[in-house]
Amino acid sequence: MDKNERIVIIGAGVFGLSAALRLKEEGHNAVTVLDRSMPPVSDGSSNDISRVIRFDYGDPVYADIAKEAYDLWKTEDYSDAFYPAPCFWVCQEGTPEQPVQPRAQEYSAKTKRVLTEMGQEWHAVKSVAEAKQRFPKLTGELATPGFDGFYNTSAGWADAGKAIARLASRCVHAGVSFITGPNGQVVDFEKAQDGSIASVKTAGGGKVCGDRFVVATGAWTASLIPAWNSMLAAGQIVGYMKLTSEEVADLRDIPIYFNFSTGFFCFPPHEGTGYLKVACHGFGYTNSNEMNISAPPSKPPASRANFIPDDGVTRLTSGLKSIFPQLANRGFERVGICWYNDTPTGDFILDYHPEHKNLFIATGGSGHAFKFLPVMGKYIVGSFQRTLSDKLLNKWKFPTQFRERFQSDAFAGDGSRGGPQRREMTGGERATFDAALTASARQAKI
Repeated sequence: MDKNERIVIIGAGVFGLSAALRLKEEGHNAVTVLDRSMPPVSDGSSNDISRVIRFDYGDPVYADIAKEAYDLWKTEDYSDAFYPAPCFWVCQEGTPEQPVQPRAQEYSAKTKRVLTEMGQEWHAVKSVAEAKQRFPKLTGELATPGFDGFYNTSAGWADAGKAIARLASRCVHAGVSFITGPNGQVVDFEKAQDGSIASVKTAGGGKVCGDRFVVATGAWTASLIPAWNSMLAAGQIVGYMKLTSEEVADLRDIPIYFNFSTGFFCFPPHEGTGYLKVACHGFGYTNSNEMNISAPPSKPPASRANFIPDDGVTRLTSGLKSIFPQLANRGFERVGICWYNDTPTGDFILDYHPEHKNLFIATGGSGHAFKFLPVMGKYIVGSFQRTLSDKLLNKWKFPTQFRERFQSDAFAGDGSRGGPQRREMTGGERATFDAALTASARQAKI
């Protein structure tokens, strides 16, 4: 591959920044990243106070690569944003009031089997009493009825905003160029007669020319390229509860708690902000336009809007009550929607678009990509250059089988999701969401 080709990367999240840095490290001379703002982009899924770092996977490919990334999180380049903590995984049976993912037990069993085959240690927890003996700060009923669990001490969490800021700084130091604001917000492509991409058009009215283009726009991707029903933007719920300094100290050593069945998970307190963050790794909410394409808002970001649907608040509160009943009635200081770009199987898409020979797609994080930050660039660029093994190239191939039909039930992920089925936001919820976005933008200007 010609190292003097102009490579234009659209999107400054984990996929885009890690690819940009790797390309510069391999000697490419002209690498430019475009986005609506300098990273960390406030409403991107790569930006928040915490992301889970683990290699507990039911898929051996991701388990191996996540272990490779986990080892790098502990090194000097990444350790200032990494906080070791056990990861405690549980399953339960469903009730009429608490629908759960029926594949949870199966996924948990696969994960333990993969860890064993890797030669990695994990620890079974067979009852709520045993769980509380190991993690005494978890005072609720935990995953009941039908509790089953295990934990891995080789895990932790990353301060996502800090890690992305550090990665962006490394990109700048390596010579990556950035274009942000309206001139960095891509709205369309200019095509040559042979179908290749000649340039991108921006919201500022300009265009940026290149030889190869990388689309790393996360949940915005399907509204930007012909996606052929291969991806779906789904909004996931997040809640932040403010703790006192005494509570932060008291809960400092709790594990990351993750319920495969309900999707609810909780991090140890974030000492810098005093927040206890909870969320759901579920099937989420869609926000579809007149073309039946779900997408997050595309306005220039200010911060995440302080809104989630009412049933989302109920889910977060119920999950919090199951581990910390003493906190459950306090309410959240703020909430937000984190937008996943889901693929049917939960696999990434790292491949050239079938109709545009110089348009490379790097997306499909499906809610689990952030942990791969230290190695993501290696695998994106390996696919970009077509030097990866056939096994990986095929795993991350652009899906074409859904081109003529949309099957929402196909977007089931890898089995790790929990809770109720995905649904479209109602008209009332959209109106409230839009008002919250406006309020967030107005607050940012004060």
